[in-house]
Amino acid sequence: MSETEKKESLHAGAVEIDKALKEYYPETDPLVLNKLEEWQNYKFGLLMHWAPSSQWGIVESWSLCSEDEDWCKRKIEDYTEYKKQYEGLKKTFNPVNFNPAKWAEAADKAGMKYVVFTTKHHDGFCMYDSKFTNYKVTDDECPFHSNTKANIAKEIFDEFRKKGFMIGAYFSKPDWHSDYFWWKNFATPDRNANYDIIKHSDRWQKFVEFTHNQIDELMSDYGKIDILWFDGCWVRSYTENEIEEERKISSANIHRIQNQDINMPLIAKNARAKQPGIIVVDRAVPGPQQNYLTPENQVPDKTLPYPWETCIPMTPSWSYEPGLEYKPARTLIHLLIDIVAKGGNLLLNAAPTANGDYEEEAYDRLNEISKWMKVNSQAIYNSRPVLPYRERKVCFTQLQDKTTYAIYLADEDEKTLPENITLNKFLLPDNSTIELLGTGEKLNWQKTDNGCKIIIPASARNNPPCKYAWTLKISAINK
Repeated sequence: MSETEKKESLHAGAVEIDKALKEYYPETDPLVLNKLEEWQNYKFGLLMHWAPSSQWGIVESWSLCSEDEDWCKRKIEDYTEYKKQYEGLKKTFNPVNFNPAKWAEAADKAGMKYVVFTTKHHDGFCMYDSKFTNYKVTDDECPFHSNTKANIAKEIFDEFRKKGFMIGAYFSKPDWHSDYFWWKNFATPDRNANYDIIKHSDRWQKFVEFTHNQIDELMSDYGKIDILWFDGCWVRSYTENEIEEERKISSANIHRIQNQDINMPLIAKNARAKQPGIIVVDRAVPGPQQNYLTPENQVPDKTLPYPWETCIPMTPSWSYEPGLEYKPARTLIHLLIDIVAKGGNLLLNAAPTANGDYEEEAYDRLNEISKWMKVNSQAIYNSRPVLPYRERKVCFTQLQDKTTYAIYLADEDEKTLPENITLNKFLLPDNSTIELLGTGEKLNWQKTDNGCKIIIPASARNNPPCKYAWTLKISAINK
């Protein structure tokens, strides 16, 4: 792993796949199952991390946590003063260029079909008008509160809903601003509640009530919500044996592991009473409240037998940090293809700046993806994995009617298609037809001893329909 990859892995707080994907509990609610099916058909979504900390251009929230990691160093050595200044960013947060319609338009053109927005990250700052805290964008001390678009989450949800997007509310289970989670009576050694929950059960119960109340606001006052996307997997119900096991495998930085039960079954029940069929994603916590699994910043090496989504940032950071390098468009498109071929969804993160807009590089990447999707989207949407999901540089997807797509992943210096593409793991019926998407041109092909060879004419090679990857539509397989 290169130094850049190491930084990216740490920077994004990657969750190991073998830990996050231990087990899956199938859902039984038919409304949820229907919505999951719809979500699986959409394949491509937008995630946004945004908070007042964007003014400093730092990783959101984590510098408040006393875990010694290089990617979340504090710029002030005095922790008390640092926290005071961090929380004081509320008083200068004024993203006057905030225009969610512009984001929705760019995401829609890129072929994204759902959005997940950080209504509250671990630092506890609410990007919506919560009545249960003054640490929020609509508070009188925040200069943006007088803007007509001050209720940022509502504005984002409304604009993306107009484009037909599924709406997802990201919500952090830990709240490092709440005195019911990080009690001011004690120091804050790590990400967990900083007091003995059994000894101070009344205080913990107040935190549980606070959490339920804030989620109820989102379920009640923000229109139709399709996904309730929880982060902070350490806030969960543990058995004593699980606590002991967790202590053995956790980082040495994490000191107080205890049963931080916020009653997720009741949260899911109450959410569905107001939002029937809502997908609940209690990330990396095996159980019935994890309707789909979310390997973070990583892609499994094979297909998975349940609904899943990989969340990946455009840069090495989930939050806006100036000067970070954006992943090339080719890399992002290949990620989407690889993930979809393995049966997953890609949730791609773009982080707004303090002034309320994306950097130009983010729009550039979305525009490049848009050009590719205009030609090839039929190989992405509504597809399911088909074995083999990949053969060398070719990924496969398949529709319900057995129409199969073979997507050729071009190397970085490969600007046009090869003269022929050989497939050794597909036996095509004699009546199969093959079309190069974006040209309408039918391709000749011939059987080989153990597969087939597809001939790419010079007309297509000299004038490729798009960049980065090319799709062959194969009809009449096993019909």
